Amino acid sequence: GLPSIHQALQVCGAQRIGHGVRIVDDIVDGKLGRLAGWVRDRRIALEMCPTSNLQTGAARSIAEHPITALKDLGFRVTLNTDNRLVSGTTMTREMSLLVEHAGWTVEDLRTVTVNAVKSAFIPFDERNALIRDVILPGYESALSSSPLT
Repeated sequence: GLPSIHQALQVCGAQRIGHGVRIVDDIVDGKLGRLAGWVRDRRIALEMCPTSNLQTGAARSIAEHPITALKDLGFRVTLNTDNRLVSGTTMTREMSLLVEHAGWTVEDLRTVTVNAVKSAFIPFDERNALIRDVILPGYESALSSSPLT
């Protein structure tokens, strides 16, 4: 919940929030509360695990999962699997579910992939090189041949 997110940020100095889906509790009719605004403005990564969130009841469906709204509001969301074995999922499945049920495009997948690398705990130069040399060229190839765009 919001108190846990606040504590992780303010007391522990977190730079990423695992299961950040609860930040939606601080957003009403598209208006961000103080905590949500702080998280978005400081580009704090929100790790989203749609399948896990369905299993725990944090979301009712992939189509209604907050990851789409948060992405559209400019939050730095990342797509994750949580625990692949317990959740019975993979990154490919998580991406496919968002495309099939939430209308995501290759551009949306690229955005959350770049977000994840921007928020990785590796040196800045390595993050930039991964984005520039691996992620963006890979997605450009996918974009040029994908019916999802």
